[in-house]
Amino acid sequence: MKRLLLSLAFAAALAASMIAPLPASAQGEVNVYTTREPKLIQPLFDQFTKNTGIKVNAIFVEKGMAERIAAEGANSPADIMMAVDIGTVLDGVARGVTQSVQSQALNAGIPANLRDKDGHWFALSQRARLFYVSNERVKDKTLTYADLANPKWKGKVCIRSGLHPYNTALVAAYIQHYGAAKTEEWLKGVKANLARKPTGGDREVARDILAGTCDIGLANSYYVGLMRGGSNEDQKKWGAAINTILPTFPGGGTHVNISGASVAKNAKNKSNAIKLLEFLVSPEAQAAYAKVNYEYPVRAGAAIDPIIASLGTLKTDQIDLTVIAKNRKQAAELIEKVGFDQ
Repeated sequence: MKRLLLSLAFAAALAASMIAPLPASAQGEVNVYTTREPKLIQPLFDQFTKNTGIKVNAIFVEKGMAERIAAEGANSPADIMMAVDIGTVLDGVARGVTQSVQSQALNAGIPANLRDKDGHWFALSQRARLFYVSNERVKDKTLTYADLANPKWKGKVCIRSGLHPYNTALVAAYIQHYGAAKTEEWLKGVKANLARKPTGGDREVARDILAGTCDIGLANSYYVGLMRGGSNEDQKKWGAAINTILPTFPGGGTHVNISGASVAKNAKNKSNAIKLLEFLVSPEAQAAYAKVNYEYPVRAGAAIDPIIASLGTLKTDQIDLTVIAKNRKQAAELIEKVGFDQ
Protein backbone atom coordinates (compact mmCIF):
# COMPACT_ATOMS: atom_id res chain seq x y z
CA MET A 1 0.00 0.00 0.00
CA LYS A 2 2.81 2.41 0.91
CA ARG A 3 4.54 1.72 -2.40
CA LEU A 4 1.24 2.28 -4.25
CA LEU A 5 0.70 5.62 -2.54
CA LEU A 6 4.21 6.75 -3.42
CA SER A 7 3.66 5.76 -7.04
CA LEU A 8 0.40 7.67 -7.17
CA ALA A 9 2.02 10.76 -5.62
CA PHE A 10 4.87 10.65 -8.14
CA ALA A 11 2.43 10.31 -11.02
CA ALA A 12 0.43 13.29 -9.77
CA ALA A 13 3.54 15.43 -9.43
CA LEU A 14 4.68 14.47 -12.93
CA ALA A 15 1.28 15.34 -14.39
CA ALA A 16 1.30 18.70 -12.64
CA SER A 17 4.73 19.54 -14.02
CA MET A 18 3.59 18.68 -17.52
CA ILE A 19 0.64 21.10 -17.42
CA ALA A 20 2.42 23.89 -15.53
CA PRO A 21 3.14 27.07 -17.56
CA LEU A 22 6.58 27.58 -18.99
CA PRO A 23 8.92 29.73 -16.87
CA ALA A 24 8.92 32.54 -19.50
CA SER A 25 5.18 33.07 -19.07
CA ALA A 26 4.93 32.15 -15.41
CA GLN A 27 5.94 35.68 -14.41
CA GLY A 28 2.99 37.22 -16.26
CA GLU A 29 2.91 40.35 -18.39
CA VAL A 30 2.78 44.13 -18.36
CA ASN A 31 0.84 46.40 -20.71
CA VAL A 32 2.48 49.65 -21.82
CA TYR A 33 0.59 52.47 -23.52
CA THR A 34 3.23 54.56 -25.29
CA THR A 35 3.36 57.64 -27.51
CA ARG A 36 6.76 56.47 -28.77
CA GLU A 37 6.64 53.93 -31.60
CA PRO A 38 7.19 50.56 -29.89
CA LYS A 39 9.90 49.50 -32.37
CA LEU A 40 12.14 52.25 -31.00
CA ILE A 41 12.13 50.75 -27.52
CA GLN A 42 11.38 47.12 -28.32
CA PRO A 43 15.00 46.06 -27.77
CA LEU A 44 14.70 47.23 -24.16
CA PHE A 45 11.42 45.40 -23.68
CA ASP A 46 12.93 42.24 -25.18
CA GLN A 47 15.86 42.41 -22.77
CA PHE A 48 13.50 42.91 -19.82
CA THR A 49 11.53 39.83 -20.87
CA LYS A 50 14.76 37.85 -21.22
CA ASN A 51 15.84 38.92 -17.72
CA THR A 52 12.54 38.38 -15.94
CA GLY A 53 10.23 36.22 -18.03
CA ILE A 54 7.65 39.04 -17.94
CA LYS A 55 6.07 39.68 -21.35
CA VAL A 56 5.74 43.34 -22.40
CA ASN A 57 2.74 44.27 -24.53
CA ALA A 58 3.33 47.69 -26.09
CA ILE A 59 0.32 49.62 -27.42
CA PHE A 60 1.11 52.69 -29.54
CA VAL A 61 -1.17 55.64 -28.71
CA GLU A 62 -0.23 58.63 -30.84
CA LYS A 63 -2.57 61.16 -29.20
CA GLY A 64 -5.00 61.41 -26.31
CA MET A 65 -3.46 58.69 -24.13
CA ALA A 66 -4.71 60.10 -20.82
CA GLU A 67 -8.18 60.67 -22.27
CA ARG A 68 -8.29 57.10 -23.55
CA ILE A 69 -7.29 55.61 -20.20
CA ALA A 70 -9.79 57.82 -18.40
CA ALA A 71 -12.54 56.65 -20.75
CA GLU A 72 -11.57 53.00 -20.23
CA GLY A 73 -11.90 53.49 -16.47
CA ALA A 74 -11.48 50.47 -14.22
CA ASN A 75 -11.44 48.20 -17.28
CA SER A 76 -8.34 49.82 -18.76
CA PRO A 77 -5.64 47.25 -19.56
CA ALA A 78 -2.91 49.90 -19.20
CA ASP A 79 -0.30 49.22 -16.54
CA ILE A 80 2.20 51.89 -17.64
CA MET A 81 1.78 55.19 -19.46
CA MET A 82 4.94 56.12 -21.36
CA ALA A 83 5.36 59.38 -23.26
CA VAL A 84 8.08 61.42 -24.97
CA ASP A 85 7.03 64.81 -23.65
CA ILE A 86 6.63 66.12 -20.11
CA GLY A 87 3.29 67.71 -20.97
CA THR A 88 1.80 64.35 -21.96
CA VAL A 89 3.27 62.71 -18.86
CA LEU A 90 1.75 65.32 -16.57
CA ASP A 91 -1.57 65.23 -18.41
CA GLY A 92 -2.08 61.75 -17.01
CA VAL A 93 -1.41 62.98 -13.49
CA ALA A 94 -3.79 65.92 -13.92
CA ARG A 95 -6.56 63.62 -15.16
CA GLY A 96 -6.15 61.32 -12.18
CA VAL A 97 -5.23 58.20 -14.16
CA THR A 98 -1.86 57.58 -12.46
CA GLN A 99 -0.93 56.24 -9.04
CA SER A 100 1.85 56.88 -6.57
CA VAL A 101 4.79 54.50 -6.61
CA GLN A 102 7.43 54.25 -3.92
CA SER A 103 10.62 52.59 -5.10
CA GLN A 104 14.13 52.91 -3.72
CA ALA A 105 15.57 51.84 -7.09
CA LEU A 106 13.71 54.60 -8.95
CA ASN A 107 14.57 57.25 -6.37
CA ALA A 108 18.23 56.25 -6.41
CA GLY A 109 18.50 56.12 -10.18
CA ILE A 110 16.63 59.32 -11.10
CA PRO A 111 17.59 62.82 -9.90
CA ALA A 112 14.92 64.54 -7.79
CA ASN A 113 14.22 67.22 -10.43
CA LEU A 114 13.42 64.49 -12.98
CA ARG A 115 10.75 62.65 -10.99
CA ASP A 116 7.58 63.48 -9.09
CA LYS A 117 8.08 63.88 -5.36
CA ASP A 118 4.89 61.86 -4.81
CA GLY A 119 5.91 59.10 -7.22
CA HIS A 120 3.35 59.75 -9.96
CA TRP A 121 5.89 60.06 -12.80
CA PHE A 122 9.51 59.30 -13.54
CA ALA A 123 11.84 60.53 -16.30
CA LEU A 124 13.55 57.77 -18.28
CA SER A 125 15.69 59.75 -20.73
CA GLN A 126 16.48 63.33 -21.73
CA ARG A 127 16.93 65.26 -24.95
CA ALA A 128 18.43 68.75 -25.22
CA ARG A 129 16.88 71.56 -27.26
CA LEU A 130 19.98 72.93 -28.91
CA PHE A 131 21.16 74.95 -31.92
CA TYR A 132 22.17 73.44 -35.23
CA VAL A 133 24.57 75.82 -36.99
CA SER A 134 26.35 75.77 -40.33
CA ASN A 135 29.84 74.38 -39.92
CA GLU A 136 30.96 76.62 -42.79
CA ARG A 137 29.26 79.94 -42.09
CA VAL A 138 28.91 80.12 -38.27
CA LYS A 139 31.99 80.61 -36.10
CA ASP A 140 30.17 81.04 -32.75
CA LYS A 141 30.97 78.42 -30.13
CA THR A 142 28.69 79.56 -27.29
CA LEU A 143 25.25 81.15 -27.47
CA THR A 144 22.21 81.70 -25.24
CA TYR A 145 18.60 81.11 -26.20
CA ALA A 146 18.12 84.88 -26.07
CA ASP A 147 20.70 85.26 -28.85
CA LEU A 148 18.34 83.67 -31.36
CA ALA A 149 16.50 87.02 -31.53
CA ASN A 150 19.71 88.98 -32.24
CA PRO A 151 19.38 90.91 -35.54
CA LYS A 152 22.70 89.37 -36.67
CA TRP A 153 20.64 86.27 -37.53
CA LYS A 154 18.07 88.15 -39.64
CA GLY A 155 16.93 85.89 -42.47
CA LYS A 156 19.11 83.05 -41.17
CA VAL A 157 16.93 81.11 -38.68
CA CYS A 158 15.04 77.88 -39.44
CA ILE A 159 12.63 76.21 -37.03
CA ARG A 160 9.64 73.88 -37.03
CA SER A 161 6.20 75.13 -35.94
CA GLY A 162 6.29 77.23 -32.82
CA LEU A 163 3.25 75.32 -31.58
CA HIS A 164 5.00 71.96 -31.72
CA PRO A 165 5.35 70.57 -28.17
CA TYR A 166 9.16 70.72 -28.39
CA ASN A 167 8.99 74.47 -28.96
CA THR A 168 6.12 75.31 -26.61
CA ALA A 169 8.12 73.61 -23.84
CA LEU A 170 11.12 75.83 -24.60
CA VAL A 171 8.96 78.96 -24.69
CA ALA A 172 7.39 77.89 -21.38
CA ALA A 173 10.88 77.69 -19.88
CA TYR A 174 11.71 81.11 -21.36
CA ILE A 175 8.65 82.55 -19.60
CA GLN A 176 9.86 81.17 -16.30
CA HIS A 177 13.29 82.74 -16.75
CA TYR A 178 12.37 86.11 -18.26
CA GLY A 179 8.62 86.68 -17.77
CA ALA A 180 5.83 86.88 -20.33
CA ALA A 181 6.59 90.40 -21.64
CA LYS A 182 10.23 89.66 -22.46
CA THR A 183 9.25 86.29 -23.92
CA GLU A 184 6.81 87.99 -26.28
CA GLU A 185 9.53 90.38 -27.45
CA TRP A 186 11.92 87.47 -27.90
CA LEU A 187 9.37 85.60 -30.04
CA LYS A 188 8.92 88.70 -32.21
CA GLY A 189 12.68 88.92 -32.61
CA VAL A 190 13.04 85.26 -33.58
CA LYS A 191 10.14 85.57 -36.02
CA ALA A 192 11.85 88.61 -37.64
CA ASN A 193 14.96 86.47 -38.13
CA LEU A 194 13.24 83.55 -39.84
CA ALA A 195 14.58 82.44 -43.20
CA ARG A 196 11.37 80.59 -44.01
CA LYS A 197 7.95 79.87 -42.55
CA PRO A 198 8.14 77.51 -39.54
CA THR A 199 7.52 74.08 -41.00
CA GLY A 200 8.83 70.54 -41.26
CA GLY A 201 10.69 68.78 -38.49
CA ASP A 202 14.01 69.13 -36.71
CA ARG A 203 15.96 67.21 -39.33
CA GLU A 204 14.71 69.61 -41.98
CA VAL A 205 16.54 72.36 -40.10
CA ALA A 206 19.81 70.58 -40.86
CA ARG A 207 18.70 69.96 -44.44
CA ASP A 208 18.03 73.64 -45.00
CA ILE A 209 21.32 74.65 -43.38
CA LEU A 210 23.11 72.41 -45.88
CA ALA A 211 21.12 74.02 -48.70
CA GLY A 212 22.11 77.51 -47.51
CA THR A 213 18.54 78.53 -46.69
CA CYS A 214 19.55 79.28 -43.10
CA ASP A 215 22.58 79.28 -40.85
CA ILE A 216 21.09 78.42 -37.45
CA GLY A 217 18.05 76.63 -36.05
CA LEU A 218 16.48 74.99 -33.02
CA ALA A 219 16.34 71.21 -32.87
CA ASN A 220 16.61 68.23 -30.53
CA SER A 221 19.91 66.58 -29.78
CA TYR A 222 18.90 63.02 -30.62
CA TYR A 223 18.21 63.88 -34.26
CA VAL A 224 21.95 64.41 -34.68
CA GLY A 225 22.44 60.76 -33.80
CA LEU A 226 19.62 59.64 -36.08
CA MET A 227 21.12 61.56 -39.00
CA ARG A 228 24.79 60.75 -38.50
CA GLY A 229 24.29 57.22 -37.24
CA GLY A 230 21.50 56.15 -39.59
CA SER A 231 21.52 54.54 -43.01
CA ASN A 232 19.83 57.36 -44.96
CA GLU A 233 22.56 58.85 -47.15
CA ASP A 234 20.80 62.22 -47.57
CA GLN A 235 20.36 62.60 -43.83
CA LYS A 236 24.00 61.70 -43.25
CA LYS A 237 24.89 64.70 -45.43
CA TRP A 238 22.54 66.92 -43.40
CA GLY A 239 24.15 65.75 -40.17
CA ALA A 240 27.63 66.33 -41.55
CA ALA A 241 26.77 69.92 -42.56
CA ILE A 242 26.12 71.14 -39.04
CA ASN A 243 27.85 71.83 -35.78
CA THR A 244 25.86 72.00 -32.56
CA ILE A 245 25.81 74.49 -29.71
CA LEU A 246 24.27 73.78 -26.32
CA PRO A 247 22.57 77.14 -25.66
CA THR A 248 21.91 78.25 -22.11
CA PHE A 249 19.46 80.08 -19.90
CA PRO A 250 20.56 82.26 -16.95
CA GLY A 251 22.44 79.97 -14.59
CA GLY A 252 24.15 78.18 -17.44
CA GLY A 253 21.65 75.38 -18.04
CA THR A 254 20.34 73.94 -21.32
CA HIS A 255 16.64 73.25 -21.77
CA VAL A 256 15.76 69.56 -21.78
CA ASN A 257 12.60 67.59 -22.34
CA ILE A 258 12.12 64.00 -21.28
CA SER A 259 10.61 60.68 -22.04
CA GLY A 260 8.87 59.52 -18.90
CA ALA A 261 6.41 57.05 -17.48
CA SER A 262 3.75 56.58 -14.83
CA VAL A 263 2.01 53.55 -13.38
CA ALA A 264 -1.65 53.64 -14.39
CA LYS A 265 -4.25 54.07 -11.67
CA ASN A 266 -6.02 50.79 -12.45
CA ALA A 267 -2.93 48.74 -13.31
CA LYS A 268 -3.73 45.04 -13.09
CA ASN A 269 -0.03 44.17 -13.14
CA LYS A 270 1.32 46.85 -10.79
CA SER A 271 4.22 44.78 -9.48
CA ASN A 272 5.40 43.97 -13.00
CA ALA A 273 4.97 47.61 -14.01
CA ILE A 274 7.27 48.74 -11.20
CA LYS A 275 9.80 46.06 -12.14
CA LEU A 276 9.84 47.35 -15.72
CA LEU A 277 10.35 50.97 -14.64
CA GLU A 278 13.15 49.91 -12.30
CA PHE A 279 14.79 48.01 -15.14
CA LEU A 280 14.54 51.04 -17.45
CA VAL A 281 16.61 53.16 -15.05
CA SER A 282 19.20 50.44 -14.40
CA PRO A 283 22.72 51.11 -15.73
CA GLU A 284 22.21 48.38 -18.33
CA ALA A 285 18.97 49.81 -19.71
CA GLN A 286 20.07 53.44 -19.48
CA ALA A 287 23.10 52.69 -21.65
CA ALA A 288 20.86 50.83 -24.11
CA TYR A 289 18.36 53.73 -24.12
CA ALA A 290 21.21 56.07 -25.02
CA LYS A 291 22.38 53.78 -27.80
CA VAL A 292 18.99 52.94 -29.31
CA ASN A 293 17.44 56.42 -29.20
CA TYR A 294 20.47 58.72 -28.99
CA GLU A 295 19.12 60.32 -25.83
CA TYR A 296 20.87 61.42 -22.67
CA PRO A 297 20.46 59.02 -19.73
CA VAL A 298 18.83 60.26 -16.55
CA ARG A 299 21.04 58.03 -14.43
CA ALA A 300 24.35 59.63 -13.47
CA GLY A 301 27.32 57.77 -14.86
CA ALA A 302 25.38 55.78 -17.46
CA ALA A 303 27.12 55.43 -20.82
CA ILE A 304 26.27 58.02 -23.48
CA ASP A 305 26.33 57.23 -27.18
CA PRO A 306 29.58 58.60 -28.69
CA ILE A 307 27.74 60.77 -31.23
CA ILE A 308 25.76 62.49 -28.49
CA ALA A 309 28.77 62.69 -26.18
CA SER A 310 30.58 64.58 -28.95
CA LEU A 311 27.99 67.38 -28.75
CA GLY A 312 29.47 68.52 -25.44
CA THR A 313 28.82 68.12 -21.75
CA LEU A 314 25.15 68.68 -20.95
CA LYS A 315 24.36 70.89 -17.98
CA THR A 316 20.60 70.88 -17.65
CA ASP A 317 18.43 73.85 -16.79
CA GLN A 318 17.20 73.24 -13.25
CA ILE A 319 13.66 74.57 -13.68
CA ASP A 320 11.09 72.13 -12.31
CA LEU A 321 9.53 70.30 -15.25
CA THR A 322 6.08 70.68 -13.71
CA VAL A 323 6.50 74.46 -13.95
CA ILE A 324 7.27 74.16 -17.66
CA ALA A 325 4.10 72.14 -18.15
CA LYS A 326 2.13 74.74 -16.19
CA ASN A 327 3.44 77.55 -18.43
CA ARG A 328 2.64 75.80 -21.68
CA LYS A 329 -0.81 77.27 -22.17
CA GLN A 330 0.57 80.80 -21.81
CA ALA A 331 3.45 79.87 -24.13
CA ALA A 332 1.05 78.73 -26.85
CA GLU A 333 -1.00 81.90 -26.45
CA LEU A 334 2.09 84.09 -26.92
CA ILE A 335 3.19 82.09 -29.97
CA GLU A 336 -0.22 82.63 -31.55
CA LYS A 337 -0.35 86.29 -30.47
CA VAL A 338 2.83 87.18 -32.39
CA GLY A 339 1.71 85.13 -35.40
CA PHE A 340 4.86 83.06 -35.20
CA ASP A 341 3.79 80.36 -37.64
CA GLN A 342 2.18 82.70 -40.17
